[in-house]
Amino acid sequence: MNDHKVVLDAIRHYDTALSKRDPEGQASFFTEGWLSANDMSRRDLRDNIQEQIEDGSHKDNRFIVDDETKVELDSDDGDRATVQPITLRATTGGGRFTFKMKRESDGVWRCDSLGLMTLGDEAAKNARSVRERILADPHRPGYHVVSPEGVAMPFDPNGAVFWQGRYHLFYIFQDDQLGYQADHWGHLSSTDLFHWRHHPTGLMDGMYSGNCFINKDGVPTMCYHQKGQGNAMAVASDDELDTWQKLDVITPATEKVDDFHGRYASWDPFGWLDGDTYYAIFGGKQPGIAKCESLSGHWQYVGDLLAHGVEGVTLEEDVSCADMFRLDGKDVLLCISHRLGCRYYVGEWRDEQFYPERHAMMSWVDHAYFAPESLVDDQGRRIMWSWIMDDPQFGTRAEHGWSGTMGLPRVLSIGDDGYLCYNVPEEIERLRYMAVDCGSHDLVSATQSIDTITGNSIELILQADIESASTVGLKVCTSPGGEEETVIYYEADTKQLKVDTTRSGEGETTGVVESAPFELKSDETLNLRVFVDKSVVEVFANGRQAIARRIYPHREDSLGVEVFTFGGLAKMHLQGWQMAASNAF
Repeated sequence: MNDHKVVLDAIRHYDTALSKRDPEGQASFFTEGWLSANDMSRRDLRDNIQEQIEDGSHKDNRFIVDDETKVELDSDDGDRATVQPITLRATTGGGRFTFKMKRESDGVWRCDSLGLMTLGDEAAKNARSVRERILADPHRPGYHVVSPEGVAMPFDPNGAVFWQGRYHLFYIFQDDQLGYQADHWGHLSSTDLFHWRHHPTGLMDGMYSGNCFINKDGVPTMCYHQKGQGNAMAVASDDELDTWQKLDVITPATEKVDDFHGRYASWDPFGWLDGDTYYAIFGGKQPGIAKCESLSGHWQYVGDLLAHGVEGVTLEEDVSCADMFRLDGKDVLLCISHRLGCRYYVGEWRDEQFYPERHAMMSWVDHAYFAPESLVDDQGRRIMWSWIMDDPQFGTRAEHGWSGTMGLPRVLSIGDDGYLCYNVPEEIERLRYMAVDCGSHDLVSATQSIDTITGNSIELILQADIESASTVGLKVCTSPGGEEETVIYYEADTKQLKVDTTRSGEGETTGVVESAPFELKSDETLNLRVFVDKSVVEVFANGRQAIARRIYPHREDSLGVEVFTFGGLAKMHLQGWQMAASNAF
């Protein structure tokens, strides 16, 4: 007879003994050496059941074998088997159980142990395995927002909104939970910008770039691209922002005779409410504006987004991942183009068009900093995130079991020169510990190793009065022999802030020198604020410029810090902190 059937029949006989209130039959179902959780033997069990029957306290429990019940025989030992799920029906409630069965010397299958089966047993085991693996990964950031599991490509931030006292942030990820591979929006929330709680996935199936705004009824509303359909909207159904009602596609339907027919692409929308009118930017190579009086009404094209071009940027440059807002008396348009990368315009929104006055970049080499997204909080701060792309190839990322990292939140403002300024929210200081004053150093074309602070999860602040030096900076993640290092410096002659990753790690690191325009004012002290978080390095210069890069040191001892100058004297002072991890894992 088939062992699977014999095992199931043994459990059915046990259930029959339960229904007949047969103490001997119930006790004989367990192995000879079996002990209950309270050390009750098979004989003790039989006696206890008999006493319960006699005093009327016996409960009518049943263990049911059904179509879901499966038997898994031990491949190494044909005398053992796992059977689950087995449904318990009891007067005081029920549950699903796992039975561990053993074939004893007399050839009879009996129960060696049983336990309550939680619905997530296998999932929990798998999640624990993933968690342990990624916690041991030397390159997974600890205080930057990171995808909680799996490979997310793209990992664009989307739908940022401050709602009911919390920062909400959504992000693109992919899986096949719907039975096919699809893009969804994951969801996080935080009260302090650095400790995040993950929410259930409420926006699924073909979700691409978009934003969140508050509609006429005071309800958070998403404007996003629905893959394969067009631009669309969804309205929140609860204050946790866990459930959403998707609305109809908002891409205007046009005919060949219409002025706008075929002119605009349905791509990366940005929606907002202006007075009593809803507007949306439709991204693409010729971005356009559409509007409607109600979310369920008929949307119509208005015209081109940009009233004119600016020097160095043509109107043919695509405007994707758009984000537009009022800041310090000006209108700002954040976006990317797939040719130039992360960038922005400063100008004016008027007469249903954007009139750009200035244009600048936020990434200068390889689009590593990408897909900006922002919100305004209850303090009036405009806070932006972007995706910092992973360097390793897809196969390597899949092998590691994770990918998807966002840059630190940046508080935006407009400087005296009319361009964006960047600072990190003060809340990050709560992650600091083990503060170190590394002292002052007067260096003339020299390099000084710093022994008082090392590590790959640190914050550094370098203040330098540049006397005659042409170059001033510091090195992080240096190995003792200098084989690996990431070099950060200001070059006075070229008026450039630079990050050199050509020696940051062989193989996975994209070795480049990224240069951003930056000029110190007369008699201004250089203030470099540097954050190192495993594979992320972010540099902020005097609050007016910023660079973000990925590095992947191979050596475990690439933890050193150095300061240096070229071409003359600089008076330098360095402070540092270790930084606590804020991610759940």
